[in-house]
Amino acid sequence: MREEPSRRFTKNPLDYLFISLQYLLPHHLISALTYRITRIEIKPFKDWLIRNIIKLYRVEMEEALEPDPSRYRSFNHFFTRVLRPDVRPVAEAPEAIACPADGALSQCGDIEEGYIFQAKGRDYSLLELLGGDPQWSERFEEGNFATIYLSPRDYHRVHMPFSGTLQRMIHVPGRLFSVNATTARMVPRLFARNERVVCLFETEIGPMAMILVGAINVASIDTVWAGTVTPRSHQASHWDYTPESEASEPISLQKGEEMGRFNMGSTVILLFGKDATEWVEELEPGMPLKMGQQIATITPV
Repeated sequence: MREEPSRRFTKNPLDYLFISLQYLLPHHLISALTYRITRIEIKPFKDWLIRNIIKLYRVEMEEALEPDPSRYRSFNHFFTRVLRPDVRPVAEAPEAIACPADGALSQCGDIEEGYIFQAKGRDYSLLELLGGDPQWSERFEEGNFATIYLSPRDYHRVHMPFSGTLQRMIHVPGRLFSVNATTARMVPRLFARNERVVCLFETEIGPMAMILVGAINVASIDTVWAGTVTPRSHQASHWDYTPESEASEPISLQKGEEMGRFNMGSTVILLFGKDATEWVEELEPGMPLKMGQQIATITPV
């Protein structure tokens, strides 16, 4: 689903200033400071921070399993809060693909000639997004993708859109540009430049990838099987979970199960292989989404 050709964006000088500053800022230093600040457990400070974020972003605390903001031991504990089980029902139909996270749809559509659509006039390489893995990249050729942006008000745990068994995880170091709509319009190859954790699954309908993309102030990304995933070097790190690897037990997760979380907000990119799924007709850029709602259907064989 590409943007309508007639859509035009106003060239705002403030947008150019915003993007220029991002190129100059020390992304990782800022994010490291955010990591420490969001884990401060001094009650007056963390309560003040939580209350102001709730007010600023209109966070719906009645959906939280713990609705009392003062009972969270730190800002990060609040930010990664658990929701009540009844507020995010997961699409139960066997053919349904569930939304992996709360957020807004940035884009969705087909992977064309090895490239993924980012914004009007911009795309990026599937191979680069997957950390340069040619075998997995080939498996997603002519498949489809969805990009979901999580704002600060959203629920920040990420769940399985479809049942699968983990095959590989790749941590790709990179920049930490903001991932909002303005940055997506103006920074080339944004999602292939930012730090990210690529999670590759095998499912009954073929390969599925969930890419958790970092951003400025996203101090770390967690998965349920590895905990906090942190960079080990300036090169991509790989973990193998296939039966031939040293992993003691296969890691299989069912549709709707938590698979990871953002410590601060960012973006999830979802990939499926060729002829595996079809996005529901209602999807369009900017559409708000809730974890668990149906966003695609398995393509009949």
